Amino acid sequence: MSEKKPVAVDAATLPVKTGSGYPAPYDEPCRERQRQVLGDVFGLNDFGVNYMTLPPGAWSSQRHWHTREDEFVYVLSGTATLVTDDGETQLTPGMCAGFPAGVSDGHHLVNKSDEPVVYLEIGTRDADDDGYYSDIDMQILKRAKGGDFTRQDGSPV
Repeated sequence: MSEKKPVAVDAATLPVKTGSGYPAPYDEPCRERQRQVLGDVFGLNDFGVNYMTLPPGAWSSQRHWHTREDEFVYVLSGTATLVTDDGETQLTPGMCAGFPAGVSDGHHLVNKSDEPVVYLEIGTRDADDDGYYSDIDMQILKRAKGGDFTRQDGSPV
């Protein structure tokens, strides 16, 4: 029998993870980003939900896209700059953006303001998902199966 999961939690009590899993030097613009993993406490398997905080100057990630993972963001407070292949779009509280799996339009959020940006990040969890990085020579294959970051030719980063 599986462990009983809570029905509700105070998100403020969940641990805060600061930084990213990127190898240096690609981790630098994301070192101050903060993530609270919301979905795991309930045992959610099909999608992940994160409460994200970007201090001024921080990036959500390197600009990237996924082969099998849909992503969605909803801004709660602050002004985020969404960067895609088409340019920059300001996202203010109440605005959202979505990124379908398999569309090779690299995206990320950047906080160019003087105030923190807080948003929800929701994404599919697919064990066979591959991620590609638009502005740097990096990829991650089979991320959910513990894949490593490599260069596009498969050599180590």
